[in-house]
Amino acid sequence: MRKLVLALPLIALVGGCIESPAPSRRQPARPAAKTPPQSRPGPDLRQCLSNLKTQQAVFTPVEDRWYGNSCATVGTVKLAALNTDNATVSLANLGPVTCSAARPFAAWARYGVDRAAHQILGTRLVKIETFGSYSCRNVAGTSRRSGHALANAIDVSGFVLGDGRRLTVRQHWNNGTAEERRFLRVVHGSACKRFGTTLGPGYNEAHADHFHLEADGARFCR
Repeated sequence: MRKLVLALPLIALVGGCIESPAPSRRQPARPAAKTPPQSRPGPDLRQCLSNLKTQQAVFTPVEDRWYGNSCATVGTVKLAALNTDNATVSLANLGPVTCSAARPFAAWARYGVDRAAHQILGTRLVKIETFGSYSCRNVAGTSRRSGHALANAIDVSGFVLGDGRRLTVRQHWNNGTAEERRFLRVVHGSACKRFGTTLGPGYNEAHADHFHLEADGARFCR
């Protein structure tokens, strides 16, 4: 009888191991379960973040998020400011942006925009104004997802300069002084050398008030 009594708890324990489901708290969070293997942080992202730090960009990595409908912010950073040759440039209305877009954006601000401001307008760059980065939407007039749906694009709307001037794409692309118009065209051309897709007022009416800068490797400049 003593042996039978000892065996019963053992049988119950074994039965419990076979039949009981794993505790729900051990299940991965829903976004993690949907993580595409290629989107997990890897050496490419680590290298990009290191390069962005070397560029003296002020940023914070952002937690990966998947929103469904082909929209996500994966491998993104929050840019607080960018450093040029001898000053700091603030940023307006910029949300999470992929590191692969933030890196050319930092170089463009320093070597494309700030230096053009010095050479053409005789002043420095103080702030870059944007319409944002991430937005779960399609390319206008199509069923194709925009680069903004992955936070891989930035819409730049204007620039604030050290002499107090505020130049916007809408107001000054066609109606600014000769120097202001030249400045905007030079910085647009500089962006074309650094981003895959660069769109501006010369592309269509939808881009009459901003430059669309996307790190997609497409080499499309309009």
